[in-house]
Formats: sequence, C-alpha cells, structure tokens
Amino acid sequence: MAKALEGVRILDFTHVQSGPTCTQLLAWFGADVIKVERPGAGDATRQQLLDIPDVDGLYFTMLNHNKRSMTIDSKHPKGKEVLWRLIKECDVLVENFAPGALARMGLTWEKIHEANPRMILASVKGFGPGRYEDCKVYENVAQCAGGSASTTGFRDGIPMVTGAQIGDSGTGLHLALGIVTALYHRTHSGLGQKVDCAMQDSVLNLCRVKLRDQQRLAHGPLHEYSQFGEGIPFGDAVPRAGNDSGGGQPGRILKCKGHEHDPNAYIYFITQAAVWGPICDIIGEPGWKTDPGYATPKARLPHLNEIFTRIEAWTMTKTKFEAMDILNEFDIPCGPILSMKEIAEDEALRATGTIVEVDHPTRGKYLSVGNPIKLSASPSDVTRSPLLGEHNDEILRDVLGYSQDEIAEIADSGAIGAVPTKMAAE
Repeated sequence: MAKALEGVRILDFTHVQSGPTCTQLLAWFGADVIKVERPGAGDATRQQLLDIPDVDGLYFTMLNHNKRSMTIDSKHPKGKEVLWRLIKECDVLVENFAPGALARMGLTWEKIHEANPRMILASVKGFGPGRYEDCKVYENVAQCAGGSASTTGFRDGIPMVTGAQIGDSGTGLHLALGIVTALYHRTHSGLGQKVDCAMQDSVLNLCRVKLRDQQRLAHGPLHEYSQFGEGIPFGDAVPRAGNDSGGGQPGRILKCKGHEHDPNAYIYFITQAAVWGPICDIIGEPGWKTDPGYATPKARLPHLNEIFTRIEAWTMTKTKFEAMDILNEFDIPCGPILSMKEIAEDEALRATGTIVEVDHPTRGKYLSVGNPIKLSASPSDVTRSPLLGEHNDEILRDVLGYSQDEIAEIADSGAIGAVPTKMAAE
C-alpha cells in the first residue's frame, strides 16, 4: 500500500528533539526526509548520553528513523550550490536553529520563496514575537514558560516539570500538523508558505484546561480541587493540584498491594458519577449510595480526601492489575501506573507497532517508539536511523542529478565531508 506522504520531499535542517520529532513523523508517513548535517559532527545527539562508546546514541537513533543523511558544509561554495539545488527540489524545509541563524546562512524566507515558490518553510522557535522571541529555549524552559510547571506538583511544593517531553516532542507534533496543512493548502494555491510553531505556544495548547481553570477561578473556588475540600483558600492563580484529575470527575493516584517495595504499585482511580454505586459496593461502603453527604457529586466534593482514603484501603489489598480487572467489569475509569520497564515488555504495544525493535549496523538491536498514529490504508514501517553522511552520493545522484564525475569533484572539494567509516569499510 502507498504511504500517505509518498512523493513529498523534506529538507531536514533540524537537530536534537523538537524538529527531529516532526520530521520523523513525516518520514513514518512516507515522506522522503533528507537530514542535512555538519560534516564530521552531525546532529549533536549522535554523541550525547552515550550508553555504548563510538556508536550513535539512542537520543539520535530514536528521533531519526526513516531518514536519509547528507553532510553539507554550508559555508563552502560547492556546499552552498548543493544546498540551493536541494531547496529547489524539495517541498518543505524544516529548521529549529536559534533565532536568526537561518538568515545568517543566507536562507531568508524571501530568497527561499524566490528560488522555489512552492517551498514550505517550517520553523520551531522557543517563543513567538514579543519580549522573549530572541531567547534560546530548551524542554524545561518551555514547560515553565508555557504554564505547565506552575500547575504541576503538589500545593505545598515547588513547581515541577513533567517527564513527558511536551516542550520538544509536543512542539514537533504541532509543527507536523502545520506542515501537512500547508501542503494541503498548496494543492489549490500552488504556493508554499511559512509555518511557525513556538514551544511556549505548544505547551500552553496542551495546558488549556489550566487556562480554563484560571478563568473559572475569577468566579469562585475550584470545587474539584483537593484544597477546596480541605478548606484552604485559593489565591489569584491556578494552584498546583497534585494528582487531582483536572476534569469534572475527581481522580487520584492510589497505593496498591506491594507499594512498599515497588515504586510503581499504584493505580489512577476516577470516581465517575455514573458508576458511584458500584464503587461504593466494591469498597464496602454501600451506605454512601444514599447518604446525603455522599450521594451526589456536589455533596462529595468536601469529602474527597476521606473518600479516596477509603478507596485506597481497598486498592492496597489488590495488585494494580487485580484492581484493574475488578474495576473494568463495572466500567470504572482507572489505569495502572506502568513503569518504562513494563511498557518496554508489553506485548500488546509491540503488536501494534507502538513499541518497535530496530536493528542498527553499529549499535545492534534496540527498542524505540513507533508511529502513534495508525492509518488503515497507509501503515507505517520503522527503519533505522542513518549513519552520518550515509546517503551523500545517493542524494547527489538520484535527487540532484549530478554525474559520477561531479559527485567525485564535490567530495574532493570537502563540501560534503568524508564517507562514514562504517560505510567505507563495507
């Protein structure tokens, strides 16, 4: 079956995580992604957080599947020539350089649009226009500036960042949607356009329920927050709420059997109003179904700490999976706290391609995430990340139409760097 983005060619000027997340997703959908890297060095993540010496790090391999690598010295005259020919042949250029870096390379939107009016220029930046637009941003900075950290953690503790990479990978996902939208627009306009995605904006988009609560707070206390039931006054900003649900249905993380020695023996439990009766029966409090202090969602709000303490007394008698089995029979919303080890070993996730095993020529086999978006007529295959400059000759020949003599001349000039050691040996 044909890939959904087959025929789309991406010039990938991204590095580290936010941009590569975007271009990897497009590659999974079938786009031909040409990753442009510095000769002799490449993406910094090739050498970061190494677990095995002298091979590409997992940080790189897990963000650059299904791509081709080409090394270009953009300061070299021949390198510039190759780069501009690629711009004329590609559909999208994606970059996440520091503010102003692309312009300093001579790659302004005006020049790109003049060279290829159909080209889409997609950029990740830390902040949008404003006082911080020239600031450099990393994952945790984006989480703090986007509203996530101030609303994460416990009320009496410091702000906290989340383990989910909502700043980097979250922005990459947003940018990918912007690119696909611009590609669709081009089908009837005939022209490319700029696509900009700021990390602060993306984090805020993922924190919209907290912006909702900020506005609700102007009209009174947030009743579903634990501190309301504890009689603690609210300030003028949305507080940190621990593991409260964040929605209209109260929820908490509760201990399960074995929590004393297993840091992940917990379950998330939501007291959804529609299944309040079965919850009361399961935990041994049938009287709560008719007691005026517990019978309705509104009546229960001041008693949430007491209610969840009682539910936890029941969950501590079950493993998280035993509790899941019992609760699911009654459609009670719940979920186990799964460790990364448990997820890595989950056969169901492997069967769906959410977790994949990839074979790499220097690293060997490793686990990675697969495409989380499943298309019925366009399945995704995950292929290994490229070695540095692995596809230099292939791209020069097949994409740009250089002859073998011209390729040799470009290679001898130093414009694209040396062939990777592994490839030369083969």
